[in-house]
Amino acid sequence: MAVKTAPDIRERELFAQGIWPVAGVDEAGRGPLAGPVVACAVVLPPGSVIEGVYDSKKINPPRRAELAGKIKSAALAYAFGIIEPREIDRVNILQAAMKAMEDAVYAVQSFLGEPLRYVLVDGNRLPALPCPAEYLIKGDHRCHIIAAASILAKEARDTIMRDIHRLYPQYGFDEHKGYPTSAHFDALKRYGPCPEHRMTFRGVNNSELIVRSKENE
Repeated sequence: MAVKTAPDIRERELFAQGIWPVAGVDEAGRGPLAGPVVACAVVLPPGSVIEGVYDSKKINPPRRAELAGKIKSAALAYAFGIIEPREIDRVNILQAAMKAMEDAVYAVQSFLGEPLRYVLVDGNRLPALPCPAEYLIKGDHRCHIIAAASILAKEARDTIMRDIHRLYPQYGFDEHKGYPTSAHFDALKRYGPCPEHRMTFRGVNNSELIVRSKENE
């Protein structure tokens, strides 16, 4: 079976027009009930295609970690933007994701040492960026540099969630990474939310959810 690899058609079109450097941007962690939202911006050399780089959600964890290493080795620059749960609660998850992408783009531009000429963003809207940009719906399927960013964002967030698990092992963050699984809801029912939970998310701070029964006191 052929390995799915996101194409670099849009990147090549831009490079042919003399538009470079170009960054790809994606985020991980909009849906979880706990932990940060993490965005990544990455700049790859023109013509760089890494076999198997595709939507991070379609790749198993060992393969994703392997690909993340290859992307980091090939990249001219990569950087992350991280927005923590309290800020997510304050501004809402959409604005937090936009801010994480903005932070990642400014950081990668700093690491690169020169201004970006263009940014390709996964999704259906654009954050405020310092250069021209376009969004691509299902960009992690259609655009190689966005798919690379999706893998690095997912790997970075999973690492953070494993670290959080060491602080709050009762929730099983190392397994579900904060997503709304039955095991996570069971832990919330038993222990209530911890400081890493997003208190404005449905299912986290419902009064009927966090009241512990006497036998669990």
